[in-house]
Amino acid sequence: METPVIIVGGGPIGLAVAGDLAWRGLPSLVVERSDGAVRQPKMDLVNVRTMEFCRRWGIVAEIEASGYNRAHAQDNVWVTALAGGYELGREVFPNCIDEPCPPQSPQKRERAPQNFFDPALARFVRSFPQVDLRYHTEIVDFTQDETGVTAIIRNVETGETQEVRAQYLVGCDGAGSFVREKLGITMTGNPVLTYTTNVVFRSRDLESIQDIKLAYRYIFVDEEGTWATLVAIDGRDQFRFSLVGGRDKRQLSDDELVAAVRKAVGRDCEIEIVSTMPWTRRELVADSFADKRVFLVGDSAHQLSPTGAFGMNTGMQEAVDIAWKLEASLRGWGGPNLLASYEIERKPVAARNVAEAARNLSRMLETRTRKPPAEIFMEGPAGDAARKDYGDWYTERMSHEWFTLGIQLGYRYDGSPICVPDDTTPPPFDPSNYVQSSHAGARAPHVWLADGSSTLDLFGKGFVLLRLGKTAPDASALVDAAATRHVPLSVVALDEPAVTKVYEKALVLVRPDGHVAWRGDVLPADVLGLVDKARGA
Repeated sequence: METPVIIVGGGPIGLAVAGDLAWRGLPSLVVERSDGAVRQPKMDLVNVRTMEFCRRWGIVAEIEASGYNRAHAQDNVWVTALAGGYELGREVFPNCIDEPCPPQSPQKRERAPQNFFDPALARFVRSFPQVDLRYHTEIVDFTQDETGVTAIIRNVETGETQEVRAQYLVGCDGAGSFVREKLGITMTGNPVLTYTTNVVFRSRDLESIQDIKLAYRYIFVDEEGTWATLVAIDGRDQFRFSLVGGRDKRQLSDDELVAAVRKAVGRDCEIEIVSTMPWTRRELVADSFADKRVFLVGDSAHQLSPTGAFGMNTGMQEAVDIAWKLEASLRGWGGPNLLASYEIERKPVAARNVAEAARNLSRMLETRTRKPPAEIFMEGPAGDAARKDYGDWYTERMSHEWFTLGIQLGYRYDGSPICVPDDTTPPPFDPSNYVQSSHAGARAPHVWLADGSSTLDLFGKGFVLLRLGKTAPDASALVDAAATRHVPLSVVALDEPAVTKVYEKALVLVRPDGHVAWRGDVLPADVLGLVDKARGA
């Protein structure tokens, strides 16, 4: 069998790579060892940038309708117990229906746990006949040569094996990546932040018996500090309880886990355990994201604490980055250095997000060194004062995790070999806040257009040159240069003051992934050199 791309792993990242390639008209083979069902949803927040990708693919309505109760409260709250306990602090957020889009984006974050998100992506992928999506199939070996990759795949139910020849292989096979291990790529960082245990359970009466006002996420504090969290997985009757744990690994029985849940609740309640999963929080980045014709994407390339919801969303950015570069290489207009830019662009972003997630965890666990005062568990005015003082401190520390638009949208490919910077200084990176910029390497800004669409709707397939304002110079020389190199390029002329103001320059060249390749008020003298730079030649 032959296929242009083999994708190992059919979770959200592998599905995203396959879907983006197919959206660009390219076939792929996806192999996933499991049956595709998600019994332990590891993620539940689809951030703003990922929703922008879903907008590009035309599946926003699919994600919104995927199953989560979008009217459910989205507050984060820190408590001693749900019933008979005290609320120490709260960060209030609108529910998914009422939350407005940030001014910098046409989309807002969505709550779509993996057991809802993965099936929605799978339906998107299956809408393209050129994608061969195979569950119950694993990769058992692969080799590379100068022209491609030869892989051996096996049906885990029948044992039947098959040889597959492809030009490229993408490893989206998670933290225990076979692809990464086969390549001999090591990881650097902290292999153990905490040993944590998740319990997914159903309870029809949990929210009705609690004294604490409803929230999405509850963080539990006892005499020793932060010890557990609870989130509403579907906004109805399914919950995920996480015993945060420490650096000492221990196996917990179902009885111990149920007792821990009931301690957090504060009284007996009906609990039906769906699944349990011990796991390890890590702070690791692969030393390389690629080896010749094989690429690591998602958790195979980095592992991080979920504090901040950066993991899956970082992988989605990588999926879109590698997909357009694979398209360019397969169609022949990508230069010989284009695919090498994947690691150069994405590894620094991943390392930054991994470190930020670890910092968020350390803030939450500061309560274990700064133990809560005994008064917060006592009734009366002294207890009220202690709770306010402690809760205000906790709220200030935790706010870093809740406000991360800079992480979501502000990643920029500084120093990329396929971007051409100018002599101006871009806005400084701020994890919490995001200032839109058309500097080289930045995500091209969102501005609402007069027809009700977003500037982001212009980008995705091929390069786009924006000619902004009445006096924008002629761009025919760049169009001719792109045609000489067979690079897909469309020109969009806009005379809308809001766009001109945000984009700053009269000419802005945007890549297929929606990031700026170059900007200027006049075309450079060497337009062919600009095209070659942007295509990795």
